[in-house]
Amino acid sequence: QSNVHNVHTQAVVSTQSTGFIALTNIFKIVDTHHFDVVVFDTAPTGHTLRLLSIPQSIGKVLRQLVQMKSWMSGIMNSLSGSLGMNNVNIDYIDDLLPLVERLDKELKNPDLTTFVCVCIPEFLSLYETERLIQKLTALDIDTHNVVVNQVMYPDRDSKGCPSCALCAARTNMQKKYLDQIADLYEDFHVVKMPLMPVEVKGVPMLQRFGKFLQAPPDMEKLSIHDLVKDL
Repeated sequence: QSNVHNVHTQAVVSTQSTGFIALTNIFKIVDTHHFDVVVFDTAPTGHTLRLLSIPQSIGKVLRQLVQMKSWMSGIMNSLSGSLGMNNVNIDYIDDLLPLVERLDKELKNPDLTTFVCVCIPEFLSLYETERLIQKLTALDIDTHNVVVNQVMYPDRDSKGCPSCALCAARTNMQKKYLDQIADLYEDFHVVKMPLMPVEVKGVPMLQRFGKFLQAPPDMEKLSIHDLVKDL
């Protein structure tokens, strides 16, 4: 059992150090290039939450190490002397802590960082989105936008009903979760993105789809095919 615990601890430390390196490299890119906006397409919820909590976790450890530094330095130098090694310098902790604190501060600054949640109108996706938003709130990371992808707007017959049974079933299923999203995130900016009749790829299609984020089409007046007929 102790071996399993040690392996788990090493894995957590390795994951946090790898994530911390990734975050510092991200901020280096932002610092060395002059971009108006930098967008990161993050991993699934669990990985993302671990990544975003790294500055807090490492910051706590480093602050404890700073307090213990003089004691640790004496022990390390004694050990290195007995092993015939040069003195071990742990002053890098003082340099590392400001970097970690800066990462934490910039992630929590709503003028610099915000998190846009993307989901689809289904149970598991909505559950993960709610878990993500609650955790982001606990981490003091700004989030006030939700993009709902793959919303169905089926073709309708002369009576205004969906023209196929599958389309009707999927539309009814999605409506339940769209109503829940409206209730849960009434204070958020929620954008519903239509399920397109063609694959979203290529520059013209991506540009068209991107415009819908800023100005969603009025699907009460348009057919889903009207969105792509000129492409």
